[in-house]
Amino acid sequence: MDTTPSAPAGPSGGRRGRNPRGQGERLREDIVGAALRLLDEHGDDQALSMRAVAREIGVAATSVYIHFADRDALVLTALEKFHRDLLEAVDQAETGAADPAEKLRARVLLLGRWVQRHPGLYKVLHESTLNQRAAMSFKQELAERTTAAVQRCIDAGLAPADDAAVVSLDLRAAVHGAVSMRVNQPDLPWPPLEEQVDRFLTKLVGLTPATGR
Repeated sequence: MDTTPSAPAGPSGGRRGRNPRGQGERLREDIVGAALRLLDEHGDDQALSMRAVAREIGVAATSVYIHFADRDALVLTALEKFHRDLLEAVDQAETGAADPAEKLRARVLLLGRWVQRHPGLYKVLHESTLNQRAAMSFKQELAERTTAAVQRCIDAGLAPADDAAVVSLDLRAAVHGAVSMRVNQPDLPWPPLEEQVDRFLTKLVGLTPATGR
């Protein structure tokens, strides 16, 4: 079963009717969903406009500004929602794994597959200038969960004793580098993602090939 999170489905078309009283939160969710779709399409937060988001869901631009003061506020909210969905999917991916090593592998592979499905959102989340203008502290949770997954491998004797935080940082740097290059240089002769992940787990975490597969 594919647990990779996906951007919300597109609108049914036509101009949106006015929300009944008390359903302003529904409009806010629709705005965030539209922003996610457009960000994934363009891969650039600077290319997003409040008017474009309004057109996507068939409302006036003023309706968008009621909920979000500016573009950065909207983009940050959209990215935080999608990152939360990603966390849930990554946690779900490891539920069928037999041991901590397989669970760690499942987490890393899910992240890579998510990027393959949503390269535009990946670029905005990790490579956009928004990272220089705003703190995205919510991204730290994924790092912390990866560190915990590495620690479980060490505690189970499946990986050598080491500083789990340092190992996790090396692993995440390698994975992010690999997926970023795949996004930005898709024509290179890339090996299967699974093979590359297994090499990272063997060389950086210390899992044996038997437990890293």
